[in-house]
Amino acid sequence: MANPKLTVLKVIGITLFLGACTIAGPGPSKSELLNAEFDETEQTQVVFVDERITKLTAAKTSSSFPHALLSASGSSSDVIRPGDTLSLTIFENIEDGILARGKSGSTNLDSIQVDGSGFIFIPYAGRVKAAGNSPNRLREIITNKLSALTPEPQVVVKRAAGDGATVSILGDGVATQGVYPIQRSNNTLTELLAVAGGMTAPSEVVRISLLRNHKTGDFWFEDIYKNPRLNFALRSGDQVLVERDPRTFTILGAIGEQTNQPFESRQPSALEAVAQVGGLDSDRADPTGIFVVREHSAQFVNTLMQRTDIVEEQSVVYVMDLTEPNGIPLARQFDIHDGDTIYVTEAPSVKWRKTFDTISAPVSNLILIDRLTQ
Repeated sequence: MANPKLTVLKVIGITLFLGACTIAGPGPSKSELLNAEFDETEQTQVVFVDERITKLTAAKTSSSFPHALLSASGSSSDVIRPGDTLSLTIFENIEDGILARGKSGSTNLDSIQVDGSGFIFIPYAGRVKAAGNSPNRLREIITNKLSALTPEPQVVVKRAAGDGATVSILGDGVATQGVYPIQRSNNTLTELLAVAGGMTAPSEVVRISLLRNHKTGDFWFEDIYKNPRLNFALRSGDQVLVERDPRTFTILGAIGEQTNQPFESRQPSALEAVAQVGGLDSDRADPTGIFVVREHSAQFVNTLMQRTDIVEEQSVVYVMDLTEPNGIPLARQFDIHDGDTIYVTEAPSVKWRKTFDTISAPVSNLILIDRLTQ
């Protein structure tokens, strides 16, 4: 009669072996992906990355800020506009002037609002065109009008800060969103951003968008240091959007962290993207199997694959092997695009190690039980 203890051990051993053959990993292995058969209906292409591929797939991150907006941006915020509130002080050179009375020889005209047509009313001078002039130019105009009525008048013109001269600062890339007055002392883009509390993201991943008179333009904030003209003077009514780069990539597999990641530089490479989440897991990752999955138009895939028969959008699986002599340089040159999925395969030895651990631990326990029951 068979030993029941040995029979149980055999059954358990066979069960464990069969179970080990189906041990789950973080995803398909390199060999499974490369040996998969993709037919035309699946619309998937596998491409091994080389110098030609890195050049074809290089990302384009140039700014598109219209020259017309730069040309117009020099308009000073000091120009008076309809709706502005002005205050005037008029000094006269005689004790009893047309406006000034007493020893002070001056009179104050406060809270004079520029009407919708751009005019203000000054006693004895009548309606005066204020809009379109700077405070200094308006001073000269009023002085000339009053000179015919009183000897050597002196006029001081001040505009209340922000009245009719404000800009909107919006977006998740700025500390405090809001509407801000612009004055001569803080009328450039960087000055207004400082007033708004500065940026909440690294400058290399911040984009600036400007809306002015139904025209728009955008650029990377750090481009200001290469092209100072981008630090333009803002104009009343401008809307400035400051936002962190919204682009992301997904990274999966035998990696430090499986997650959806925002870009941390203007243009990360595959190598930088992997490093961004802690690098390859040295105990699990297969450096010969780094995959990047990306969607492409039919036209681009035809160029990529050197074909002419593809007519629909395709998924392209780019393959990199870091152990090749040029593997790391290629991974450093290969640009990651918005929406990419990076998958790091698990090393073949990991599955065998898992299999051994799965089998050895229960068997060791059974041997121990067998010894204890003898």
